[in-house]
Amino acid sequence: MKPYDHAIIGGGIVGLATARELCLQSPGARVVVIEKESASAMHQSGRNSGVIHSGIYYKPGSLKAEYCKEGAQAMKDFCIERGIPVRSCGKLIVANNDREILSLRRLFNNATCSGIGVEWINRDRAREIEPHVSCLEALYVSSTAITSYPAVCQAMAEDIRNAGGDICFDQNVLHIVDSGGMRFIETGRDVFPARHIINCAGLHSDRVGRMNGRLPGARIIPFRGEYFRLVPEKSNLVNGMIYPAPDEKLPFLGAHFTKMIDGGVHAGPNAVLAFKREGYRKTDFDAGDLIETLSYSGFWKMAAENLASGLAEMRRSMMKKYFVKSLRQMLPQIGPEDLIPCISGVRAQAVFDDGRLADDFLIDQGPGYLNVINAPSPAATASLVIGRHLARRALAS
Repeated sequence: MKPYDHAIIGGGIVGLATARELCLQSPGARVVVIEKESASAMHQSGRNSGVIHSGIYYKPGSLKAEYCKEGAQAMKDFCIERGIPVRSCGKLIVANNDREILSLRRLFNNATCSGIGVEWINRDRAREIEPHVSCLEALYVSSTAITSYPAVCQAMAEDIRNAGGDICFDQNVLHIVDSGGMRFIETGRDVFPARHIINCAGLHSDRVGRMNGRLPGARIIPFRGEYFRLVPEKSNLVNGMIYPAPDEKLPFLGAHFTKMIDGGVHAGPNAVLAFKREGYRKTDFDAGDLIETLSYSGFWKMAAENLASGLAEMRRSMMKKYFVKSLRQMLPQIGPEDLIPCISGVRAQAVFDDGRLADDFLIDQGPGYLNVINAPSPAATASLVIGRHLARRALAS
């Protein structure tokens, strides 16, 4: 097989965006996307709420803040250009006590530093936007939007193929062999020779990184995000998005309401340890995956640091009434009978050896490779910009 100039491992939204940018920035280059599933966007890219984030949560100066602000507009423009449904529905972040109001103040200052448009509003104004919401005060981010990321991935794949790139499905990477300045990617079905590899393998990014001969000092720990869907007759209770004020001591944003592009409303997620890297159901279990998690000292250090929040998430996962209780703080009209279990996702969370959660994009580069070890939210929002950045780094190496 004639060698590829660039091989991207992983056919999720970041991998596709990177391959698309390589085709655009280097016409004539031989580019291939290698994906273990039978289609793209089968995991994180296709199992999310479809939010185009504003960047309000991210630390000014971080890669997440930098990429998200530019990436949100790029994503909206791409969707409009390609005829993909996109709707600017806005987001309310609500506070119901003094502690949460203090959290809103930190967020407001964060947004101001990052140049993100946000309104500080009172309860009456909040109810003009979301008539059924319960709050004392709130932040309103009008730029937050919603789309379908599987549709975005499909459009990206079309661009790659139209530019002469290849996308190869059902190719599970098993080994990477470095020989004579060339890397040979072995899948069990085929061997792909490539001069440069970009690892965008998501839930398996640390494993592929080790195949590249790198030990990044972090490991992927899978967290399942469990969602419910409001029954259709209650969908009119939410116009856009309603989020709780975040607790800065906790690693996740908390359960929230999102009006999906199809008009339905998702509520969630819980965030609980998954017993399988692709464990979308509570019963999913893989002994190898679980042993790898439990044998990692960084996991136990992280678990000890976040014990209280972890136990609370597990309780909400096992007992629906506690999940409903957290939602009713924002939308009192919701009852257990109004929530139907629906899609779950698994977040590929990189955890460092010392137990710290990787809170930003983690990109490891060396001769002939780029490893994207951590690509948390807002990776989908910012994927076009991330892809542009990775393509430039690959072409410059």
